[in-house]
Amino acid sequence: MVSEWHTSSYSPNGSNCVEVREHAQGADVRDTKHRAAGHLSFSLDEWRAFLLDLKRDRF
Repeated sequence: MVSEWHTSSYSPNGSNCVEVREHAQGADVRDTKHRAAGHLSFSLDEWRAFLLDLKRDRF
């Protein structure tokens, strides 16, 4: 099952950030202002590693 596109709850107005769509194979990410430009896809392992690094404040 693929989730709907959503923005971070930390985004003040939802228009100046990225959107994420999670699914069983990983996640897709796109620019909120340029949706028609496409998206980047990340495998489940890549997405988990990215989220873990965020939680560890590595960015």
